[in-house]
Amino acid sequence: MKKKFKVAVLPGDAIGPEIMAQALRAFEIIQKKGKAEFEIISGDFGANAYFKHGHAFPEETKAVCDEADAILKGPVGLSHEESQKIPVDEQPERGAILPLRARYNTFANFRPIFLSKEMAHFSPLKPEIIMEGVDILLIRELVGGLYFGEKERGINPNGERYVKENLEYTENEVRQILRVGFEQARKRKKILHTIHKSNVLLSSVFWNEILEEVHKDFQDVTVSHLLVDAAATALCLNPSQFDVMVMENMFGDILSDQGGGILGSLGLMPSACVGPEKSYYEPSHGSAPDIAGKNIANPYSMIGSVAMMFEMSFGLESEALALWQSMRHTFESGFSTADLSKNNSNVEILSTEKFGDKVMSRFESLI
Repeated sequence: MKKKFKVAVLPGDAIGPEIMAQALRAFEIIQKKGKAEFEIISGDFGANAYFKHGHAFPEETKAVCDEADAILKGPVGLSHEESQKIPVDEQPERGAILPLRARYNTFANFRPIFLSKEMAHFSPLKPEIIMEGVDILLIRELVGGLYFGEKERGINPNGERYVKENLEYTENEVRQILRVGFEQARKRKKILHTIHKSNVLLSSVFWNEILEEVHKDFQDVTVSHLLVDAAATALCLNPSQFDVMVMENMFGDILSDQGGGILGSLGLMPSACVGPEKSYYEPSHGSAPDIAGKNIANPYSMIGSVAMMFEMSFGLESEALALWQSMRHTFESGFSTADLSKNNSNVEILSTEKFGDKVMSRFESLI
């Protein structure tokens, strides 16, 4: 029996619609091949949604997302000048992204940091460090910590302005993300790097206490502890030592962006934001308003997010693998987009659309 899925598509801002157009071609190919059927329903989300509806995550879009089996989100945000025209609470990060995560409790963020040996030249790291490529799965807790804690600002009794933000986690919130980390480590090399700051933060001491409890159910997995500042250094000096990394929200935000730097671009980092009932998928990068409309944005992370959706939400594992192989084959065959060309002059630069053509032609031949 043919599988049928409903997908909410939120193109986002700036380059969002351009790279989303390429990603949606994968759904068309699978449908044409008779592997599954998709109903695509679109919604406004982000800065442009605010200017159109008065809200960055309008009620109309919430209804679209509620109805869908999974959500595909493009990058959001505008230039600093344009963002200043939007009230602080409606700017896309606060007014759209955080509410989306909270609405569906997408507590587990999967960010693969991957370069094949043949793609290693994209990295700014020295060849002797990156020459064999890198394959890391960074798992970040996504709906707790400082980003979601109670916030307060005002004037204290001394007449000074102050700000206060709370970092709060319950044991169940920590336990559920650690279980995800252990489960993924068990599927891969059975090594889990847990990243924390237990020499300073009580929250990290608490994190490690829960980790020891969860570890009892995963005794075949080796745990390696690393302070977050040491992890930042180690990612640059020897990234290949890592396989699965798990950490709290803010640490994951920072280190995953560092992962993009190791790859040579956040344009090479798709992501999945997984909840107990519904997940959404998005590139890890921003909306790049400076290159919007120029047909030069790299759609890899947007297409990669579709591959993650195929596997994680729809069970289309062979199709997901074929899509990954198609993107990597395009790079490994000597093609690139402008954002990655600075590290290697011996590549042919493709536009957004032409990159999509190469990937989808290969994808169609593989499934």
